[in-house]
Formats: sequence, C-alpha cells, structure tokens
Amino acid sequence: MALPQAKQTATEERLATLTMPDAGCTRKAREAALARVREMGLPGRRDEYWKYTRPDTLNSAEAPTAAVFHSDEAEMFYAFDRLKIVFVDGVFSPEASDDLSQDGVTIDRLEDICCKDIHWGKELYGVLEAKGQSPVPRPLAALNTAFASDGVAIHVTGKPSKPINLIYHHTSETSDAILHHIVRVEPGAEVTILENGPAASRFNKCMEIDIADGGTLHHVRAQGRDWERRAATHMFTRLGTESVYKSFTLTVNGVLTRNEQVVELTGDNAVAHVAGACVGDGDFHHDDTVFVTHDAVNCESRQVFKKVLRNGATGVFQGKILVKEGAQKTDGYQISQSLLLDDDSQFLAKPELEIYADDVACSHGSTSGAIDETALFYLRSRGVPTADATDMLTLAFLAEAVDEIEDDRLAEDIVTRLQAWLARRR
Repeated sequence: MALPQAKQTATEERLATLTMPDAGCTRKAREAALARVREMGLPGRRDEYWKYTRPDTLNSAEAPTAAVFHSDEAEMFYAFDRLKIVFVDGVFSPEASDDLSQDGVTIDRLEDICCKDIHWGKELYGVLEAKGQSPVPRPLAALNTAFASDGVAIHVTGKPSKPINLIYHHTSETSDAILHHIVRVEPGAEVTILENGPAASRFNKCMEIDIADGGTLHHVRAQGRDWERRAATHMFTRLGTESVYKSFTLTVNGVLTRNEQVVELTGDNAVAHVAGACVGDGDFHHDDTVFVTHDAVNCESRQVFKKVLRNGATGVFQGKILVKEGAQKTDGYQISQSLLLDDDSQFLAKPELEIYADDVACSHGSTSGAIDETALFYLRSRGVPTADATDMLTLAFLAEAVDEIEDDRLAEDIVTRLQAWLARRR
C-alpha cells in the first residue's frame, strides 16, 4: 500500500539529510532497515501509537536547537565504581572513557564492527529491531538501525566486577545524535548497565538486548536534565529460559521524550520488569510506550510507571501485554499512575491486554489524581511545611517504580537525586 504523499515527502526530506556509514558486516541490516523506513514512512499523528505525542520535531530534516544545560551538580552515578563509556553529542570520546577491557565482558565500538566482515554483532544488529516492527510499526527505530553513526557492542560472558556506564554529554545546541548499542548476555552471565545524560539537542537511540538462558541484565537509566532536549529511545529485549531483565528509567526535564520498550519472553520461567518514574514541569511531554510478549510457559512480567506532572506538563503511557497461545501460567502485571499537582497538567493512558491462553494471571490498571489532601493535612498539622510535605508525598508516590531497582545503592542514589530536584522546583 502506497504511503500518503505528505508522509512520503516528509520521510524523503529527512532521509536526504542522512548518510549511511561504511557498514561492513552491518550493511545488509542497514539497507533492510532503510527499506522498512521507506515502506512505513516516518510516524505521524494519525498513526495509532502516536496519537498522544506529536512526532514532528523528531521527524524534521533539521534538529530543533536546544540550549546546553549547565549545572554544578555531580554527574549521576559518580560515586559508583564503574566502567565509563562517554559519548559527546553522539560521538565516542576515548579521552573521557575508561579502558574498555574488563573481565567477563568484551566491548567494541560500532565502527569496529563495521570494519569487520565477521563479528558476533552481525547476528544481532538490526535483528530484534526488525522483529519488533510487528504488530506495531516503529519507524524511528528502523531509521536508527539504518543510519546510526556510533554505539557499542557489549558481549557479556561472565559477571563483570563493576557496572558499565554509558554517559551522554550534550555540548552543541544543534547536535543531532543517532546511537545504536547491541548487548549479548551469554548463559549464566550477569551485568548491570547504567545510562545517564541528555546526549544531544535531538537524540535517537536504539539498544538491542539478547539474554541467553540463565542470563541476567539490570538496566538503570537517568534522562535529563536539559530543559529543551528531545529524545526518542528504543529498547528491544529477547529473553531465554530462566533469564532476567530489569529496567528502570528516571526522566526529569526535556521538551519531548518518547521511550519505547519491546520485550519478548521466548524461554520458560523468564522474568522481565520494566519501570519508570518521571517528574515533569511546564513545557514537558513524556511518553512511555511498552509492548511485552509472552511466548513461553511460566513467565513473569511487570510494568510499573509513575509520573508527577505540574504547570501544564503532559504524561503518556501506552502499555500492552500479549500472551500467545501456549504461554500458560503467565503472570503479567501492569500499572500506570499519575500525580497531577495542578489542573493544567494531563495524563493520557492506553493500557491493553491480549490473551490467547487460559491459565494466566494478568492485570492492568491506570489511575490519575491530585495529591492526597488528608495526608497533606496530617503532615502539615505536625509541623511539616507544605512544600516539604508535598515532596514527601511525591516521593512516596514514586516509590513503587523506584523499588523495581534491584541494587539498593542505585535506588538510594535515584531517591537522593529526586529529593534534590523536587526541592529546586519549589
């Protein structure tokens, strides 16, 4: 079916600004992704999964400018012993990064893969993204696969002694970054991946994660704090038998953020938890779109998303659990909630269940409301100032999402940052 002329024109205008890197062993995947983009066209408001979020600035031929945010606040995760991999406006910075060698893991740059005809990454690059295009098209992810200019390939073969930290610095008001990471966790291996930083004025990031039988990946991400940045991120994860995937994202600030998670549980007894917390103020639009597919027996999935919004901010949640035929004893849980601190903010939710097995326990719920006046009165009556009481109740509201972080120290670091950011917004 031919694309509408307007969508085709907009797509070709965007493609005309991009150059496919010398691709090496990823060339076939890149060319296939480019064909998908041309077939689907870039997203528009008439597309079902974009009706709550305007994709115009994510599609435009030139990236909108975004002022660089300056702060004397210490960098996220700075207190942790970690392997740092730094990107500045979407380009790997060897000077700012640590030595990439570490026991239990091999890390290559994307351009190193492109220069080789044989690399394990060839079997993964673009594969999960391509599969994740059905039943919901994700053209910005395909655009990423075709044109990503940098990124890393992380091959986890054991249990690295420290987390891997992907750090994104934004230094140019016109930067337009496209990064693509691939992660392979071998049987029985375990790793923690941290991400933080605003990355660019406009950021398109894709991460493909393949977790083999008995493998474990913990992912904790902090997005912000640039006020004017725009970002579209995609994470595609495939889980084997008895594997574990736990991902948490904290978002503060930004004009537009769209985070997509596509998770497929393909092996029995697998566990996938996806959670997020965001604090939005003013001209802030935050969209979490999640699609979890159960295609094996006795698997567990959790989706926990909390948004705190004020001064006209907008939050979006679109979450689906698909239980395929034969995926018996599925345990699927989904909750999305918003705390609206004024009458101008809004929360738009679209929770979905689609079940083709009869021995399952699946639930979803979505609520939106104001702060609990009774609890607020209780705290104020005991001498707690209104601003402090509001922050305490806000943190209590976000707690269920933060509790999804496995590492208590990381969870405490997230809470500490939230406390500081809330205090500055008074």
